[in-house]
Amino acid sequence: MGERVPVGCRVVVVAVAAVFAAACSAGPAPPAAPSRAARVAPARLSDTLPDDPVRMVLPATGAETRWTQGLDVLVRQEARAVAASCARDHRTVLPAQAPLTFIRYYELPDLDFVARHGMSESAPVPVPAPVPATTGTNTGGGNGSGGSGGPAAARRCLAAGTAAATALRDGYAALQGRWFDALVPLRRDPAVLRALRTLPGCLAGHGIRVRDENGFFALADSRAQTTAPDRLPAVEHALGDAYADCMRPVEAVREPARLRLRARFVAEHAAAIRGLRATLVPSLRRAEREHGLRLVFPAP
Repeated sequence: MGERVPVGCRVVVVAVAAVFAAACSAGPAPPAAPSRAARVAPARLSDTLPDDPVRMVLPATGAETRWTQGLDVLVRQEARAVAASCARDHRTVLPAQAPLTFIRYYELPDLDFVARHGMSESAPVPVPAPVPATTGTNTGGGNGSGGSGGPAAARRCLAAGTAAATALRDGYAALQGRWFDALVPLRRDPAVLRALRTLPGCLAGHGIRVRDENGFFALADSRAQTTAPDRLPAVEHALGDAYADCMRPVEAVREPARLRLRARFVAEHAAAIRGLRATLVPSLRRAEREHGLRLVFPAP
């Protein structure tokens, strides 16, 4: 029910239906059956950029990861748009792909969003309008005026899409990877570990008996796969409400720590940060214009 965010980080980045399948739990019990009144309106889309693009690439709060999710999606959309344009030029057919989705960063949980929309629901990703074929495009085979379709041409087009996305991502990926690596020691911070020890007791108050956060994700994954479709939104909302409530003491410790860490990180990487601020948004706008894309972000 989702895919991992394709950024080079070691932070746990998950879609609920794919998380922690082997996580340990202490005989998790389901929460009380939620009512249909628990459902809320779908998430919206926003095109409002952060006042500083650093917040899009180096998120320190759950809310900031909404910008990171939009950035991730735009890069993946560029890969698909370039491949699709190439395929039209060369009269070939690409393999079917699942629709793109905004993927949550549960290492930096967006608790307000989770409380409102549940564990995995988000705004729909807009489908870009196809860009007309560009006669004469050269992707390593065919001449763009009839071309030679088939599996080899499709592979070349997919490779062209990957190359385009990589070029866009190269403007920030190395810096972002170092940032996510810098967050890893927070998992062992004594204050964070003390806060996490409150989680099982709080969740038990919501009727959810698990040993730890991994156990909760295992339960959420199980519910996502076994709940009847008509009840799933309400179940996910109840789980999201419990998770958001019980993780607030943890984020009250982690979020200020991440903000302090980012301030140091920005100071230590001043040259790279200057480059990011100067080039990121123009490169994203260029991708939008060239491939008929739109940079948008999930919003409550």
